[in-house]
Parts: sequence; C-alpha cells; structure tokens
Amino acid sequence: MNASDRTPADLLRSALAADPARPLVTFYDDATGERVELSVATFANWVAKTANLLQGELSAAPGDRLALLLPAHWQTAVWLLACASVGVTAEIGGDPADADHVVAGPDGLEAGLACSGDRIALSLAPLGRRFPTPPAGYADYAVEVPSQGDRFAPFVPVDPDEVALVVDGTELTGAQIVERARADAGELGLADGGRILSGRSYDTWAGVSAGLYAPLAVAGGSVVLCRHLEESGADGVAKRVESERVTVVRAG
Repeated sequence: MNASDRTPADLLRSALAADPARPLVTFYDDATGERVELSVATFANWVAKTANLLQGELSAAPGDRLALLLPAHWQTAVWLLACASVGVTAEIGGDPADADHVVAGPDGLEAGLACSGDRIALSLAPLGRRFPTPPAGYADYAVEVPSQGDRFAPFVPVDPDEVALVVDGTELTGAQIVERARADAGELGLADGGRILSGRSYDTWAGVSAGLYAPLAVAGGSVVLCRHLEESGADGVAKRVESERVTVVRAG
C-alpha cells in the first residue's frame, strides 16, 4: 500500500491500482454453504455502486451517521468502504434513532424502523438476492444498487481527520483506521501477500480489523471471512485453511 494512503477508501484505490484481478474478500457462510469470492476489482465495483446509492439517491453527505445493523459479511465490508468513500460515519450496531440512515439485515429490521431517515434492507441471502417482498419501511438494497454507476467521485473531498467509524463505542477517524490497521497487520503476522481467515464478529475493532481493514492495509493482502464458522468444526477449518492458502487464522 502507499504510504500516503490516509483513509480506507485510499487503501482500496491503491489495491485496485496494484492488482485488480487478485482475490480480496472470500466469504463463507457455514449455515447456508455459501461461498463468494470477490476480486479487488469486483469488490471496488460494489463499493462504487453503493457509494453512488448513498450520495446520489440517499443524499448522504460527510458528517452524516449511518447505523449499520449487519453481521460480518461481504456486503457489510462493502458498506463500510462505501461510507468511507462518501465521508459518512458508519456506526456498527449503532442506535437507529440517532442515525441519519440505517442499513439493516433480517435481524435488524425491527430495530431499524426507529430511524427517521433513509432505511435500506439487505436479505443477506446467497448471491445477494433480493427479498421476495421488500420489508415495510425499507428499500431493498438488491433492487436499488444494480442500476448505480460503476465509478464514484465524492461531491466533497473526504477529510481523513473526521470520524469515519464507530465500533464498540470507539470513534475512529479515517486516518486512525489506516494507522491501526497497519499496526494490526504487523501484530497478526500478516505480511505482504498474506491471507487471513477470520471468524470474528464485526462488533469489535479486533473483528472488523482482522476481517477487513488489516488485510486491506498490506500489499496483496486478502481475507477469508467466515460467518457461522463454528458449524464447520475443527477439521472443516483446517481443510479451509489449506484449500484457501491461508497464512494467518483468527477463528474467534
């Protein structure tokens, strides 16, 4: 990664410039058998479309707060980078009543109705499928995002010293995310080209760092992000480590 990168969006741009075809996020859901692999280019395309949805359709702007009621999932990673691209503060598990926007999965739909602003629902079904019927009070992400543009440019430059993330009660600026992600990569033993398997939740910094930011902060880094990893068992995890060529494991 470039030494000048100061926001998570900068890290993604550097990864895209370096090697767009390599895997960045490989997602497993051991409750459904789902496996999704996203190259840097594919992940960046999802981020661009989602950022355009945020900025263009929802009129989100720097300083807005978005309650992110989602588990560790590849689409959650997309939303975190989309928020960083626009300058919106993503609050993982945040209070919808205090947020300008809410993005919720099936388990967060009822709580998300407390948000008086825009509400986006994700089915979290395999292949990013839409809901059979959009949940009351929500727009369906899978319906709204495909038509968005494949390139994104913020209306206002993102300030790396503004709060970009709130997780487990801690506020972090974009610059702090990058700094901590780089430090975490070193502590995890995640060298350039390293591949980390993470079964951690995104509701702590340690989880969201291992599951997204730390691998993004090293050259050629990638993550095998696992939901419901406990259902795989020790043998299943060992086989996955081998088949996915994992170099670092953080199962929990």
